[in-house]
Amino acid sequence: MRSVLPRTLALGAALLLYASMASTAQSSDWPPVTSETRPWTRWWWPGSAVDEPGLSAELEALRAAGIGGVEITPIYGAAGAESRFVPYLSERWVHLLTHTLREARRLGLGVDIATGTGWPFGGPWIAERDACRSLLFRTWTVEGGQQLADPVRLEQEPLVRALGNQVYEVREVTAAEPAPSGTQATPLLRPGARGIQIVDLKEPVEANENLQALALEQVRYPKAAPLAALVASSQQGESLDLTTRVSESGVLDWTAPPGTWTLHGVFLGWHGKLVERAAPGGEGNVIDHFSRDAIRTYLTRFDRALADADLTGLRAFFNDSYEVDDATGQADGTRDLFTEFQRRRGYDLRRHLPALVDKRSDDHSDRILADYRQTISDLLLDTFTTEWAGWARTRGRIVRNQAHGSPANLLDLYAASDIPETEGYDLRRLKWATSAAHVAGRRLVSAEAATWLGEHFRSTLADVRSAVDTFFLASVNHIVYHGTAYSPLSEPWPGWLFYASVEFNTRNPWWTDFGALNAYVTRVQSFLQAGELDQDVLLYYPFYDSIAVRGSARLRHFGGANAPAEGDAFEEAAATLQRRGFLYDYISDRQLAAAHVAGSELQTGGRARYKTVVLPASRFIPLDTFEKILALAKEGATVLAFRGLPAGVAGSGDLDARQSQFRTLRDGLRFAAPDAAGLSEARVGRGRILRGDDLDALLARADVAPELLVDRGFEFVRRKSKSGLTYFIANRSPHRLQYWIPLRGRATSAAIFDPMTGSRGDARVRRSPTDELEVYVSLGSVESVIVQTGGARINEDYVSGEPGGVPIDIPGPWTVRFDRGGPAMPSEREVRRLASWTTFGGEDVKEFSGTAIYRATFPRPPGDAFAWRLDLGRVHDSARVHLNGRDLGTLIGPTFAVVANPEWLSASNVLEIHVTNLMANRIASLDRAGASWKKFYNVNFPARLAENRGPDGLFSAARWTPLDSGLIGPVTLTPLARK
Repeated sequence: MRSVLPRTLALGAALLLYASMASTAQSSDWPPVTSETRPWTRWWWPGSAVDEPGLSAELEALRAAGIGGVEITPIYGAAGAESRFVPYLSERWVHLLTHTLREARRLGLGVDIATGTGWPFGGPWIAERDACRSLLFRTWTVEGGQQLADPVRLEQEPLVRALGNQVYEVREVTAAEPAPSGTQATPLLRPGARGIQIVDLKEPVEANENLQALALEQVRYPKAAPLAALVASSQQGESLDLTTRVSESGVLDWTAPPGTWTLHGVFLGWHGKLVERAAPGGEGNVIDHFSRDAIRTYLTRFDRALADADLTGLRAFFNDSYEVDDATGQADGTRDLFTEFQRRRGYDLRRHLPALVDKRSDDHSDRILADYRQTISDLLLDTFTTEWAGWARTRGRIVRNQAHGSPANLLDLYAASDIPETEGYDLRRLKWATSAAHVAGRRLVSAEAATWLGEHFRSTLADVRSAVDTFFLASVNHIVYHGTAYSPLSEPWPGWLFYASVEFNTRNPWWTDFGALNAYVTRVQSFLQAGELDQDVLLYYPFYDSIAVRGSARLRHFGGANAPAEGDAFEEAAATLQRRGFLYDYISDRQLAAAHVAGSELQTGGRARYKTVVLPASRFIPLDTFEKILALAKEGATVLAFRGLPAGVAGSGDLDARQSQFRTLRDGLRFAAPDAAGLSEARVGRGRILRGDDLDALLARADVAPELLVDRGFEFVRRKSKSGLTYFIANRSPHRLQYWIPLRGRATSAAIFDPMTGSRGDARVRRSPTDELEVYVSLGSVESVIVQTGGARINEDYVSGEPGGVPIDIPGPWTVRFDRGGPAMPSEREVRRLASWTTFGGEDVKEFSGTAIYRATFPRPPGDAFAWRLDLGRVHDSARVHLNGRDLGTLIGPTFAVVANPEWLSASNVLEIHVTNLMANRIASLDRAGASWKKFYNVNFPARLAENRGPDGLFSAARWTPLDSGLIGPVTLTPLARK
């Protein structure tokens, strides 16, 4: 190490920065910044009540804060702005879109747009024929020699589900009447009002006026559902298709043969799901996601509206998560179901209708039900997903798709998307999207990030960073915040808001510090989008096992918050791989079919390479998949049969022949006797299959080594480049972790980058007794670092500073000047003891949300320290630090400390700290005053937590006590010694 103080100095991995020194000569060290390396945000257009000046102003603010792009999603509007509503896809709406695209190009921002309003796809141009459908069943019993007396008819039950303004009053700004009372579960009606009944509605839905106020979510009109099939079954197992013998009036022309016959009628009703949170002009039926005709009809409307529009700069069309069945009943049918089933499964589903209705579970019924679900999965992929993506590509655009929540194999749906997008909090669930992206060779995988982190207005920038790190550790590399609601420039604070958001907008007090978080995200993503994938293991997903579990409904939905199967070999394998430090991806039957062996490694259709594939024990496996597994082994692959080989073949069609073929293949494997670890091996061509119950032992036998840094408590993802490996390493424990950690490869050097501060330097390295490269990493809680092995030296030391003495207090006194915020600006004051500014006295400080500037002077501390750590102690909730006029950076927590160069200190020093709190205290003051800021159609701001519901069932902060705000300290200087 050099004897002079390096330009880059770290205290742990927060690399508490020499901010001014880190600003030069870094462009060659960090990957280039683009609009895609920056984070994006979902940009709601409430009521599409936007205008050109407002759009330009918001885009400029987003770009200045470090946002790289926006996803435009029109949404329901705000009361009082009805005259400004712009109908979706109208000429005016398209003009506003093209204005946005021009402005985005001027600012270097990317743009995606949702292919619709709210979610899922649908609108007023979707008629009954193309709307989502439900299977309805009815049975009759007929004795031999008799005819059915009843008509073969089924009247679907009427249903209305509505949100909002029939029960939750949207009060106009000028309204003076008292707020209604009640709860979300049992709301009270407005005086003289009643809940919407089906008789109140015209048919079709779009014929009703004031659809924004009606806020309809699901409507089923009372009508006869069309007959899809009628099948008679005898007690001896004989089956007759009687569908064509039913007249239009429902009369069955059939006399029962001898014996007792059960007639199974299946009808195709209307599910009734409407577009949720629809914008004006977007209200209407949700499409049938299993119909090619439905998605084509839906997209034709966009072709007409956008035919003459200049869409230069539009990157992608976006689809929000499936969410069709978060309603009463399921959209589990489609017009061509039986035809498609016969074509895909090879037999007639109509002959097995009881298996779709009965609750009993046996091998035959489970297979029929699974085949039905497999057909639905195939249709969702082959019609909706593929058609939509193909439509976008023929128009020079790509698609960004959230597949989770679908009744389908998520890996195949995500892989059919150009940018798969996930959401949530559980790392192993997030990997459905990232796995598909890796296996299919997609460069970007995105995340709807920071949705509902906590209760409204209480989320900090540190909370957002923690959530974002979870996505990074799942290999997400394209963050899309959830999100930013457009608000008119003239709208009083807090402006227009979206109900499920952290509120990434200029009205949030921490907007002034938001850029520090965005810079962090940009730096991490610049590495995670560079280089190549470097994964260890493929984990086969036995989808057929999942869909053969009967459950309480005909369809199963996957991804998101769905709980894992307890004791399932697949889930156990995923948990083990994650815990032990292996980088792995899930792979589906369809994706595995495209894999081949390159050398001794497995290569997928997306050209990603893996050392082995884990085949977890399963009840079923498609015969084609098992044959592919054996073929890969013959080519030289190592297959790990964890907890045994599959028990049987999937599917019901031609079962005996396929089961016989499967058993011949399986039983033809010659496994040696188990060794001391319980592992046995079967040679297959140039490869092998290893079988055992200990996954760690199986992986070791396959020469797949874990990354040992996880044993120290770190979490990581890894990529590779021409010069070496790149690691994103995070500490999500509550304690500081500081260890020498071994990393892979034969490199002799490593560089270390702090994405929070932008500083970098040469890492401290050594060789282990086994000649491995070891790097010293020290990370505080919720801190992260990027380590890159190999490559050219930066010739700057990345030094961990250790305390070289006791902390020295900076006691003040402190002047506190309130700089920006509201509702009123408290007066400047001097404080002798740091505490929350809400304790300063007076209501104005309790209600204030914004920024206060703390200023104190202090003498140069004694001693000749290598450097000084300036620790702010407790801060609520972000801070910008200035020392003697020098900007030392923005701190977003959860720790608030920065390293100061001794040369920056004078005999007398001025410390200035700009501290910003949350929106919460000001919102609470509005709610206590009864201000009318909750004025939104449809979902009018529900509470995240039940205890924060007001008398009207909506969110209320009126009972909140003021949250701690400002600089609470203690503020200290600690001398550091070089280590």
